Amino acid sequence: MYKTFMLAVCGFATIHNSHAQDSLEGILQQVEQNNKELIALKAKVESERLALKSGNNLPDPQVGMFYLPYGDHDSGDYTEYQISQSFEFPSVYGARNQLIKTQSDQFELTYADRRQEILTETRMYCLELIYLSKQQEIEEARIAQSKMVLDQVEELFTKEQVGILELNKAKVAWMQDRFKVEHVKKDRENVLNILRSLNGGSEIRPSINEYVVSPDLPDIESLWNEKMANDPKLRQLKQQQSIAIQQLRLSKNKLLPNLTAGFNSQGVAGSRFSGIYAGLSIPLWSNRNTVKSAQSNLNYQEAYSEARTQIAFSGFEKEYKNYQHQLVKFQTYEETLGGLNSENLLLESYQLGEISFLQYYQEIQFYRQAFDTMLKMKHQLYQAQNELLKHQL
Repeated sequence: MYKTFMLAVCGFATIHNSHAQDSLEGILQQVEQNNKELIALKAKVESERLALKSGNNLPDPQVGMFYLPYGDHDSGDYTEYQISQSFEFPSVYGARNQLIKTQSDQFELTYADRRQEILTETRMYCLELIYLSKQQEIEEARIAQSKMVLDQVEELFTKEQVGILELNKAKVAWMQDRFKVEHVKKDRENVLNILRSLNGGSEIRPSINEYVVSPDLPDIESLWNEKMANDPKLRQLKQQQSIAIQQLRLSKNKLLPNLTAGFNSQGVAGSRFSGIYAGLSIPLWSNRNTVKSAQSNLNYQEAYSEARTQIAFSGFEKEYKNYQHQLVKFQTYEETLGGLNSENLLLESYQLGEISFLQYYQEIQFYRQAFDTMLKMKHQLYQAQNELLKHQL
């Protein structure tokens, strides 16, 4: 019986459901596509991106006209009209365009960060579902064993070889095992409801038999470099530095003069003068201290990014070491319990009359608790791995 349980645990990362259709990868893809929050956030990112682009448009052209019919004059009425277009120095638009692109990338990272959180949560509940399914499988096997023992006790009671108290204990043991299965089924239904909510209300029918992950991890340096390159939160820190650099470049370019060009026409009594119009606005005061402010912001972003990256690495290093310790502990636990056949031996001893039902029940609870602890440890190990590897989503 214990070997049967061990085989169930070894299949921890596998769920088999005759009505299921969705692999873990399929579930993650569905949630990414159907999650209401991600759909809304994607629309918001697009809106903010377009709003940024509109900030680099040219100002509207200006049309002005003078018509002066009043006053003392012998000649005809004076008329004048002018069409002009103002614009900043051309290099300003190039610098601002680079800034807008960098800011747009930051919005994309904000979406990627939230997407990662939602998919990490989804995968966590999939792991929870795997754990509950394996637990249900084990509890159902225990029910069958309890029923077999109960039948034997009832037979002994009929032969007046055991008393009513022992029979009652066997009935209670069977009842408790049945209640455990019902509890696990309820927990599994709750997890399915959460997954359905994450999937935008669409039903999910999990079949995660393709999901097989080794508990071993790469060395910490390789994993951290991978995280630095892919984790949206860490990439956002670098992106904020890039934005600050572009803002400094834009501030320097805005020290260049603004320009105006156009066409002007003036006329009176059949005489008309026409020609081009040009203007220059020298930014002596409007951009005062903006370059210093942008440089200070860049210095802050560089220092802040370095500090936050160091904090992130310290937390990651702690999680990694805790995981490795947890992995060694689980492997030791698994190795110790894997060589035992205690439940079968106890059952044989009870059937041979070497121990009483009470002794059998007390001893078997000890081994079952140890086995359940190992099952929980493996579940927690995969949950910790899920957190460490979330940057891969």
